[in-house]
Amino acid sequence: MTRATLLYKSDPVRGAVWDRVFREEAPDIALEVWSADAPPSDAAYLVAWIPPEDLARSAPKLEVLFGLGAGVDHLNLSSLPPGVQLVRMVDPDLTRSMVEYVLYAVLALHRDIPAYLADQREGRWAPRAVRRSADRTVGVMGLGVLGRAAAEALRDLGFAVRGWSASEKAIPGVACFAGPQALPDFLGACETLVCLLPLTGTTRGLLNAELFAALPEGAGLVNVGRGGHVVEADLLAALGSGQVSAAILDVLATEPPAPDHPLLRHPRVMLTPHVASATHPDSAARQVIRAIRRHREGLPLENTVDRRQAY
Repeated sequence: MTRATLLYKSDPVRGAVWDRVFREEAPDIALEVWSADAPPSDAAYLVAWIPPEDLARSAPKLEVLFGLGAGVDHLNLSSLPPGVQLVRMVDPDLTRSMVEYVLYAVLALHRDIPAYLADQREGRWAPRAVRRSADRTVGVMGLGVLGRAAAEALRDLGFAVRGWSASEKAIPGVACFAGPQALPDFLGACETLVCLLPLTGTTRGLLNAELFAALPEGAGLVNVGRGGHVVEADLLAALGSGQVSAAILDVLATEPPAPDHPLLRHPRVMLTPHVASATHPDSAARQVIRAIRRHREGLPLENTVDRRQAY
């Protein structure tokens, strides 16, 4: 079998890790660094966050594009050549990092940390009642790889957990809801709501005034999906009325936000700069190596994206 070639288009610092892993563990696969000045590549495989604009010219023999994230909403799927398979990154380290962040955020809301931080800034000493995790219901929107792992971890901490997704899912110990018709029932008990949905035409702007009104009064919000899920003006209004008591956000509609962005300085919002999870270069490289070898053996690829659904 001839040697395979993977074209790499991403951060050069991470690329050095990819180069080391491929040299040590995959001598059967050549790693070629993409350059805008280089002639068209014969590579059958490409890994990139943003692929070259003229993909058909840059890599005319391309068969598989490996995305460097769990989501593909940043890609123009219609621009990809029709015969190219698109594979999402499902990295165990990425999943663990996301679960860590979700647990931190839910526990911070559960233990009133945003309120205590506001008290500290104002010089107040005001203890609040401590609730048991079993007495709080957490809802997870999106039950893919990341959402399922987060729901299971929250369940194992003792929270009452419910999950919502577009299609039917079954997770032991988690009350699962599916489809638009089930959304009101799902939301009605969610004292903390976690968004881990993919960003699609259907989910864009889903976290809006109508959805916030369906939550119990004073619910908390965690968004680790995409900034486009939230109608930010509606969230500000819900925070102002107390319908949403506090929000922990890792993503915004525009990143980085302007210094005067109202959510950036809101006293009941905790913001992080899109760092909830990240693909780790060594484990990501090994995932791609395994996938290339499966593909060359004629086996079906895992974690492929359905372009019609965009996930």
